[in-house]
Amino acid sequence: MSIQTRAGTKRGEEELRALASEGAQLDDTDARGVARWAAEHFPGTLAVACSMAEGVLPHLISQDSPGVDVLFLETGYHFADTIGTRARVADELDVTVVDVLPELTVAEQDLKHGPRLYERDPALCCAMRKMEPLARTLAGYEAWVTGVRRDEAPTRTETPLVTFDEKHGLVKINPLVTWSLDDVTAYANEHSVPVNLLMYDGYPSIGCEPCTKRVAPGDDPRSGRWAGLAKTECGIHT
Repeated sequence: MSIQTRAGTKRGEEELRALASEGAQLDDTDARGVARWAAEHFPGTLAVACSMAEGVLPHLISQDSPGVDVLFLETGYHFADTIGTRARVADELDVTVVDVLPELTVAEQDLKHGPRLYERDPALCCAMRKMEPLARTLAGYEAWVTGVRRDEAPTRTETPLVTFDEKHGLVKINPLVTWSLDDVTAYANEHSVPVNLLMYDGYPSIGCEPCTKRVAPGDDPRSGRWAGLAKTECGIHT
């Protein structure tokens, strides 16, 4: 079955795998070069995933792909500052913010599964509010860009620059893999990019409000996500 994108029919798996192999040969320290490559090969079929910790990745990609779709997983559990950053990114950058919504509202999920599912079964909560909606949305694109960095967590140290995403059946591009948090902050300052105020208040990694805590200086940046649980990833990038 063919899938329609904004630019027409989605190319087949073989062609997308070949493009992923080509992209893997790019210089992983040249994020702007990767952005140019993505713009050249995926015009109108590219999406940027953004948690709204800041707008660095949307800004970077929009320099070569103006109006690019920026996917925001609207889980219904976000901090007010995250929603505010989403509004600034939509208003100030040359992008199109797309709210990716779960099938159930928070109230409907509470009725079906009981309140505070994130405490009792965070994996199921993430699956319903993040993973399934994202998979459904990505079906309409040929490639997606993420802000995953190798320095964020032990689970991300081997993140490739460009790969074929077996889970979603499209090309996955990670132009910031070699960046540090300081690099992200420096880019945001240089280009006056919106930054979530929580980044300056002990939250170097920002997720849903009930599942995100402050991180002590020097600790693993993702140690505040699902604190006290064995869970360290929502499942999107693993």
